[in-house]
Amino acid sequence: MIEFLNKSPNILVIGDLMIDHYLWGDCNRISPEAPVQVIDLKEETSSLGGAGNVVNNLKTLGANVDVLTVVGDCENTTHLKKLLNQIKVRTNFLITEKNRVTSKKTRVISSNQQVVRYDNESIYDISKTSESKLLKTFHKIINEYDVLLLSDYGKGVLTDSLTKKVIQASKKLRIKTLIDPKGKDFSKYSGAHLITPNKREAELATGIKISDNNSLKNAIKKLKQTLNLDISMITLSEEGIAIYDKGLKIFPATVRSVFDVTGAGDTVLSSLGFALAIKNDINLAAKLSNLAAGVVVGKIGSATASMNEIIEYESSLHKSSSDVHIKDWDEIQSLVNDFKIQKKKIAFTNGCFDIVHSGHIRYLEKSKTFADILIVGINSDKSVSKLKGSSRPINTEKDRAFIIAALECVDYVVIFEEDTPEKLIKFISPDILVKGSDYKKSEVVGNEYVDDVRLVQLVEGKSTTNIIEKIQYSKK
Repeated sequence: MIEFLNKSPNILVIGDLMIDHYLWGDCNRISPEAPVQVIDLKEETSSLGGAGNVVNNLKTLGANVDVLTVVGDCENTTHLKKLLNQIKVRTNFLITEKNRVTSKKTRVISSNQQVVRYDNESIYDISKTSESKLLKTFHKIINEYDVLLLSDYGKGVLTDSLTKKVIQASKKLRIKTLIDPKGKDFSKYSGAHLITPNKREAELATGIKISDNNSLKNAIKKLKQTLNLDISMITLSEEGIAIYDKGLKIFPATVRSVFDVTGAGDTVLSSLGFALAIKNDINLAAKLSNLAAGVVVGKIGSATASMNEIIEYESSLHKSSSDVHIKDWDEIQSLVNDFKIQKKKIAFTNGCFDIVHSGHIRYLEKSKTFADILIVGINSDKSVSKLKGSSRPINTEKDRAFIIAALECVDYVVIFEEDTPEKLIKFISPDILVKGSDYKKSEVVGNEYVDDVRLVQLVEGKSTTNIIEKIQYSKK
């Protein structure tokens, strides 16, 4: 998925914006007033939900996103705008309707389990006046975008007439429309590029019980034909994604652990839209969506997946090449920023690693035990020659980086040109700096930029120099 890094397509989202509100606490007793849990609240958080979660996912992937919708003249809308401002999304396309309440869903969570949810919202269709204002804005701006996403949560923004009109207008402009549908009747989505119903929604819409590949094929074909879709899709939860283009294809899921499926559909829609916006085919788009969904279901609440997280997750599934773990300085900075936000501990070490031997492996394996992420700096060919002499290195910097990146204990490799890694250490600012036991902590280059220096006992008699001397001696 490295091909998706540093891409910024322009994407417009229309749909039902919501606030996902969480009350986090512990439960240690049952109420004496009724047989219910008493939650001792510890924390309160809010995030964008519904179409807002689609927007948040797209921003996290790196897209330029705008959202066009109708909101209420209420306190929830004020809070919603603050959440959008926090992720640098404009709010000038939010149309206010009097006496309407923007959706806010409050969930009480104890021990990572949802105890109860209560909603504050309006669920009736937006007024004809609001619909007219939205359509007027839509026609004015739609040419600026690569893809249109409709996120329908059945709260009244995507009325039948509005949905049909934006799909028709986008199709004339050859802008793909992708839709996360709602309800039993999908007729208003006719003419879209694709829709993303789950298995249950597809069963209700088609009247076909999906129990095997044959019934799945019948249902997905029926959706394509009756709705005049370019591509038909059904999401299959832990089984992956089914697509019908010229034939049925199933892309298996890549989920290792599931903590919460909240918002997973938003992630699928967002990642599909992102991939198709930068002109990828549906096969690669489905692969990206599966990986992104695998990341978010491993989190609690409406979550997002950054491209770095997706690449790391793909790597953890042993489906990436060693090249993916070799980063330039800009890429490693982006990764490090993500890791620090996630509060992951980073360890750094460095070396020439000219001819890799068991001493190197043991050293790197030990270095990995100190942190969540191990980044290895490797001297460039020019740097090695200055340190070791004109006959070195034996292996090129690309070969050396590839070999180290292939090790399970190493997360990322960065090549540096300088004689020492001081500049790189300052740039990364790791939590832990690792070096061999032949140094004193005060002598380790870059120690002033970290809080912790760890010295690892080296394996006696194991060195690249010894190996080279042995080879040369055997030739005499």
